[in-house]
Amino acid sequence: MWRRKKHRQWTVVAAACAALALTACSQGGADTVDSGGREAKYKRVIEDRHPRPADVIEMAGAPTDVARTDDGSLLLTYDARNVEDDEGPAATAWRIIGPDGATVAQQAEHTDAEAAPVEFKGVAGGFVRVPSEGGADGAYALDVHGKRQKVGISGTPVRTRPGDVLLTELEPTLIYRPATRTAAPPAGVPEGAVRVAVDERGTVWTLDQSLTEDPDRVVWQRDGRTLGSTTVPKPYVGGGALVARGGTAALPLTRSESVSGLLVTTDSGEHWRTVLAGGIAWKSLKRGPESLVLEILGDGRLLVGEEGGRYWLADDHSNTAFRELKTPTAFTSLTVHGTTLYGMADATTATYGLVKDEGLWISRDGGRDWRRHQQQGRPIRADGQAGTAR
Repeated sequence: MWRRKKHRQWTVVAAACAALALTACSQGGADTVDSGGREAKYKRVIEDRHPRPADVIEMAGAPTDVARTDDGSLLLTYDARNVEDDEGPAATAWRIIGPDGATVAQQAEHTDAEAAPVEFKGVAGGFVRVPSEGGADGAYALDVHGKRQKVGISGTPVRTRPGDVLLTELEPTLIYRPATRTAAPPAGVPEGAVRVAVDERGTVWTLDQSLTEDPDRVVWQRDGRTLGSTTVPKPYVGGGALVARGGTAALPLTRSESVSGLLVTTDSGEHWRTVLAGGIAWKSLKRGPESLVLEILGDGRLLVGEEGGRYWLADDHSNTAFRELKTPTAFTSLTVHGTTLYGMADATTATYGLVKDEGLWISRDGGRDWRRHQQQGRPIRADGQAGTAR
């Protein structure tokens, strides 16, 4: 079964010391220079049983993930892990940034290098931590001020409602209801579902894989009632992420373990079509569906790409033609909230030093202008020229 892997980078890049500059290194994190005892400080931070958030964030350098809530507040997560081994001490931190750009709250904790990176989802009124390993452990909510709130976990399936958020996709599938701060399995999900998406209307979309020669099927339902289904056209199978929002749903089409196109609807499933060209260089996506980035912007446009590689954005909500994004640096990950793009430049392996242009980059105009997070002055365009502040 295709299962989407959260390729959040288990990285440990960091901010430069004020007194000394780091030599720029490759995107893989090699050829770095330890500046002014930075390695020793890094080790102290990850070994500290009660690390300071600012120290963890400084050592980590770039966030591993970005979540956004309805008032525009951001929650950034940071991860610092053992550089020499995949075992040993580690530290994690989160920081909430208000709509005005000011730090509202932050917290850090000691962990170990084998633990999965902390992940949050933005929900109405705040954020909810994703349970570890898809179970019930570790789930809690934060309001926009960082106040922690208990999350109830129920094993009884519930009918989805508008505003429900998919918390964990598989093993088990859980939706989160902000109004009651509870998580529970959505009712009616078929046993053969290998991909799940929940849109803002409470519609549950699933990719069902047959154990026979029958084709894969996309099924959508609401309030416990099946609204429709469509087959995945042969010779393709469904693989990678299933996404749905605002009447648009999309599924990658794979063949010979490579992504070859998309199956798309823009009218809530009334009509479906395949996108096998549209300006996207599918042959350049060489890492398979597990590394595919597929997101829907708030205006219905699709973003398609590959982690650490190239990205394309649809010209409009019809999603028939795409243009390649120009980015200020190579992004190890790229995500979307509303119509804002958040690109993270980070090392792909644990390192004490920085990668070139490391950090969080933000674009509010479809990738034409990019602003480095907390950078003063005008945004930096993808072509290196200063743009207009937004």
